[in-house]
Amino acid sequence: MTDDRPSARRGLLPGGLLALGGAAVLFGAQLIDTDVSVRLAGSDRPVNIGAGDLADISAHNSPTVVRNPRDRDNLAVTSRIDSPDFSCTLHVSTDGGSRWTRTRVPIPAGPARKCYAPDAAFGPDGTLHFSYVTLRGVGNTPAAVWVASSRDSGRTLGTPRRVTGPLAFQVRIAADPGTPGRLYATWLQAREVGSLRFTGPGNPVMAARSDDGGASWGRPVRVSDPRRGRVLAPSAAVGPDGELYVLFLDVGQDRLDYEGAHDAVGGPPYPGRFSLVVARSRDRGTTWGESVVDERVMATRRFVVFLPPSPSLAVDRRDGRLYVGFEDARRGKSDVLVWSLAPGSTAWSDPVRVNDTPRDDGTTQYLPRLAVAPGGRLDVVYYDRRDDRRRDVRNEVSLQSSDDGGRTFTSPRVVLSSRPFDSRIGLGSERGLADLGSRLGLASADAGAFAVWSDTRAGTAASSKQDIVGARVVVDPSSRGDSLMTGLRLAGVALILGGLAVTLVTLRRRRD
Repeated sequence: MTDDRPSARRGLLPGGLLALGGAAVLFGAQLIDTDVSVRLAGSDRPVNIGAGDLADISAHNSPTVVRNPRDRDNLAVTSRIDSPDFSCTLHVSTDGGSRWTRTRVPIPAGPARKCYAPDAAFGPDGTLHFSYVTLRGVGNTPAAVWVASSRDSGRTLGTPRRVTGPLAFQVRIAADPGTPGRLYATWLQAREVGSLRFTGPGNPVMAARSDDGGASWGRPVRVSDPRRGRVLAPSAAVGPDGELYVLFLDVGQDRLDYEGAHDAVGGPPYPGRFSLVVARSRDRGTTWGESVVDERVMATRRFVVFLPPSPSLAVDRRDGRLYVGFEDARRGKSDVLVWSLAPGSTAWSDPVRVNDTPRDDGTTQYLPRLAVAPGGRLDVVYYDRRDDRRRDVRNEVSLQSSDDGGRTFTSPRVVLSSRPFDSRIGLGSERGLADLGSRLGLASADAGAFAVWSDTRAGTAASSKQDIVGARVVVDPSSRGDSLMTGLRLAGVALILGGLAVTLVTLRRRRD
């Protein structure tokens, strides 16, 4: 992937030692790599109405959390409900995540009256856009994709607008942070489906654009290369110059999961390799090019192809640096890996292992979610079983951060969950393929972050109950101050060394 944006030319101003010293002061603090200090702010809290109520056996999972750019205390969380009935929810908070209220989701009239697979995005003007799929028939197949918007912090949603028609799976929505009203929807467009499976390869990733806040949508455009027969889990992000990125997973020859050869029964994962691919459009979704992040990804588990684990994409809007995160079993048990693409580069970095666990401890870390704060800090939240080495089934939720472009991550981790919970509770548990959802949620700001996940502490194998739980972390201001002071100290050293160099040159000239 190339970057053809013109680069600004930079040069040193004349002025000898003072100019060099000034450059050291200006750039020294920015170039020093230091560990950011992140800590938990209070205990985790339930999000969904009915959390902890044993009479409410709803299985909430696959959350998205987004923050209003006009009001940092206004958060919105979506969740998919898998049982006892397929459904979806939207919860909003106006106090930074301490209290939540549920927003009624308007469903268009007709036979398809179930909402499912929701997602959300705030536009730069503070408008909340909520997407979902309606389901129809005894097989609960997708009937259409809809987007409804809110201009009152998510308290109410307006009339839903249709984006596309039947058999759209894994739908996500993204807003352009630089252009009010511009939205993108991505999805996997199926041609024919069977019971929990695609009948064959050839179902492409698609994208559509709205320039009027979702009131109307343009013609869908194919994103994935036609030569990629089995692609899954697309998600979009917008770069600083309006460029659109779509990350997806190419599962290669994996008929075990894609065509449902495992019959939704647990067992060893597909033994082959997957590829992570990022497609980019510079013309607002009209034309596309691809960049392969890594084609050596090893599957960590079986999954139902309609609800696959989703890789995560994040963009640093200061300079356009890209980050991709996913789970990988190339070293045995599942690890959380992060890849990065520097501005102007065509080559992705080698994967960096995020979880600070012993290499051969036999535990699982998986389903990472990435977010970049405006100041450039990269946060990663993921499910973590390191404290259950004997059985490797009980999850915690961990967060680690990087302030050096994803080269290193903070250690020790921050544990967000106040107690571990069973990863075997959820839809499909009776077949050994319990589903905790396709993703976690994370919204990052310079002062901290808010994460949400699917938690089973109030559920049992019989109830399949799952709740959405959230936690807030804050960045210790002293760590930022330490970074600045370290930079200034080193800048001072640079001044001294520069002065010595000038003195030596002066003495040598006098001798000559």
